[in-house]
Amino acid sequence: MKKKSLFEIRTAIPRHIYLLSGISFIAFILLAWQIVSQLKLVNPLFLPSPIDVINEGLRQLREGILLTDSKASIYRILVGWLFATLLAVPIGILMGNFKFIEGLLEPFIDLVRYMPVVALIPLTILWAGIGDFQKFLILFIGTFFQEVLMIMDNVKNVPLDLIKLGRTLGLSRYAILKDIILPASLPAIWDSFRITIGWTWTYLVVAELVAANNGLGRRIMDAQRYLATDTIFFGILFIGFLGLVTDLLFKFAGNKFFHWNKS
Repeated sequence: MKKKSLFEIRTAIPRHIYLLSGISFIAFILLAWQIVSQLKLVNPLFLPSPIDVINEGLRQLREGILLTDSKASIYRILVGWLFATLLAVPIGILMGNFKFIEGLLEPFIDLVRYMPVVALIPLTILWAGIGDFQKFLILFIGTFFQEVLMIMDNVKNVPLDLIKLGRTLGLSRYAILKDIILPASLPAIWDSFRITIGWTWTYLVVAELVAANNGLGRRIMDAQRYLATDTIFFGILFIGFLGLVTDLLFKFAGNKFFHWNKS
């Protein structure tokens, strides 16, 4: 019997190999980083060792800094992303099904989504002040315009034959949207949620750039002033860790909700 290769196209591999490969690669990166630091191939001011970064994280944990910053940032991420998603879903569904609405909105959305979010910070301060609402607005701008187009494409990928079948059965436009298009596109829309909340994490430092008293992004910006690279590295890695946890939670929930759509 021919032995299965690990490099067959679209072929499943044993779960333990899948997990071990990812863990091994991360371990390799950390080991290489530690060796470079240990041999002082790079000035420690610019590249602290993994041990120094871990110690900085433990210090923040002991002093309660990490918990306070994490709470503030997670709150901003969730509110900003939910705000964007609640608007993106109905607009994306309408754009994906009605050409008039797509033609009406897509040029404007395409224009705004290419604008640099950082450049909009002064305007968001003028419009929303310097409180949390300004941070929500930055996260919204960074997420909504991409998300609405992704949801539009998710809806467009529903087979036309299903829609024609609904018409043949005499279903109304509303019934076709509710009973055919929405259920068929939900797994893909959920994947769009998972991807876009990841984007929201990447905008966190930008959102907390101005007049934030706490937050993971704010801690990174403060550390930059004092060349505290261990704090910068820890903040970046911890944001990445929280983003990974969010991604895994969405994957787990998606597999539970749409178990029939596993790939």
